[in-house]
Amino acid sequence: MFLFIFTLVANAQENTIVYQQRTEIDFEGIDVEGEMVKPQGSLIMERTHATFNPLIELRTDWNPEMRKSVELIK
Repeated sequence: MFLFIFTLVANAQENTIVYQQRTEIDFEGIDVEGEMVKPQGSLIMERTHATFNPLIELRTDWNPEMRKSVELIK
């Protein structure tokens, strides 16, 4: 059993892969040709302002509250 485990560990250590830290590619001797491709259409977006229901209502008529306050003073 010990010999079997030892051979597994030894095989695992032999299969390690070592990569170079830096890879350099030299394009000096190669001519690279290509063409710039643009989209065939255009995208038009019109930004509209979002509309929300107002949470605060502006009051223009304060007469009922004024009458109640006068009645509380009497």
